[in-house]
Amino acid sequence: MVQETLLYVISLLFAVMLLVILGQKLRIAYPVFLVIGGLLISLIPAAPHPAISPDLIFLIFLPPLLYEAAWYTSWPSFWKMRWPIGLHGFGLVIVTSIVVAFLSEKLIPRFTLSIGLLLGGIISPPDAVAASSVLKLFKIPKNVKTILEGESLVNDASSLTVFRFAVAAVISGTFVLHKAALSFVFVTVMGIAIGLVIGQIIFYIHKLFSTTTSIATALTLITPYIMYLTAEHFHSSGVLAVVSGGLFLSSRSRDILNYKARLQSTGVWHTLAFILNGLIFILIGLQLPHIVNGLKYYTVSEGIRYGLIISGIIIVIRLIWVFGATYILLLFDKKLRSEGMKSNPREIFLIGWAGMRGVVSLASALAIPVTLADGNEFPERDLVLFISFVVILVTLVLQGLTLPWVIKKLKLTEDKRTIPADIQTQQIHLMLIKLALEQIDKKYSELVQSNILVYNMKQKFENELGYTRANIDSMKTALDEKQQVLEYNRVQLDIGDLLHRHLTQMQTQDLFDEDVIRAEEAKVDLEQNKIT
Repeated sequence: MVQETLLYVISLLFAVMLLVILGQKLRIAYPVFLVIGGLLISLIPAAPHPAISPDLIFLIFLPPLLYEAAWYTSWPSFWKMRWPIGLHGFGLVIVTSIVVAFLSEKLIPRFTLSIGLLLGGIISPPDAVAASSVLKLFKIPKNVKTILEGESLVNDASSLTVFRFAVAAVISGTFVLHKAALSFVFVTVMGIAIGLVIGQIIFYIHKLFSTTTSIATALTLITPYIMYLTAEHFHSSGVLAVVSGGLFLSSRSRDILNYKARLQSTGVWHTLAFILNGLIFILIGLQLPHIVNGLKYYTVSEGIRYGLIISGIIIVIRLIWVFGATYILLLFDKKLRSEGMKSNPREIFLIGWAGMRGVVSLASALAIPVTLADGNEFPERDLVLFISFVVILVTLVLQGLTLPWVIKKLKLTEDKRTIPADIQTQQIHLMLIKLALEQIDKKYSELVQSNILVYNMKQKFENELGYTRANIDSMKTALDEKQQVLEYNRVQLDIGDLLHRHLTQMQTQDLFDEDVIRAEEAKVDLEQNKIT
């Protein structure tokens, strides 16, 4: 049994790799392609159809994925866009849940307001990975990326809170607004506080006990689970605990991780996040047979009709909300206008259209109790689960496949006032070289005269200083002639490939130690990575 399960997981991972490669060739975001692939696999009669446990998502998948997203989020950018992020991450989720609750009660027979609120809480949060995987293929304004990524960090917490209240309301048959509001504040504040406290503790543990690179990397892997489980133990938001703690530790990463630990942990985390995201999205597609077979009191055509109508409703709600919230914010907040947020309708539309649902919505739907406290069936569970699945598919496939086309039609580009990334990289490098030379002149001027190695180090920095200055000038000159930059990058990559081939030959000649050759390979990798 264990061997069969392991073989199935390995097969899924292999399928994920193939589908991602195919998606890259077709320039389709891999979450969209994986869901479609999972759907097609589920239609094969002999294929196994595993059922996803909500605990598997909430306890295994969600903490590291949230932590990874928070870790690579820029805190200054997040804080600068805090108002739109907060309005979309909290306000839009609540408004969507309420509107869906009232409309679904009118639309669907036997639906109560509490069940409608439950459905609204499930389908209200957009998925972070789905949107970002599309957007990273294109050059779009930085503020748009910041808002979408920041929103996705906090909307899961608000939607899960609405979900909890709605489940409690269905079970008890009552819903008290002021109690729900107070509980929401408690869950939010306590979750953030717990994340920050644990983040501070982990910070000191890193400082005191992370003696090796492997220990430091391993500690980053268990940190999100500690944050999530502690917050959930105290009945607060595990999601916000992971997000707040992740943002805090990310801002202090240079104090707790040395360069070796940063390189290793970056590779480990990128690989882990890719595997977890790939598995979860292909598993979403594989849920089709279970969800269709779970319909008891409705036909498939009825479920699809309700799902399509509600999908259209939430897409329209989001578009209306982002336009209204943006213009209201800019009308009353001059500081936000001065910090770079603009009332560009094309940018606002892109934010509104990038509202694809995903992992958290499916996990929430699967987490609905099967029975009530008295042993009776949980009312309308089968239809809520089916509609949630349809909404995920419609938003992922429709919006995911059309996002590239929408971006091209909107003709959005990076802010022209922003210095190109290549020039920024060289400018930072120039500042660091100057700083290194100043330090040598200030503290080690005597060693420069007496130690040939230190003298050569200074010469190296001086040569690099001249090269970097010339490189910046050439980049500025070639800014309107991008062909030169592309040719420069191609030459750099070609030289790197040549060096790699030569180092590979060295490994077969037994002239140098393997460790030394691998260290040189890593240096070449880092140089190539700067321009890819």
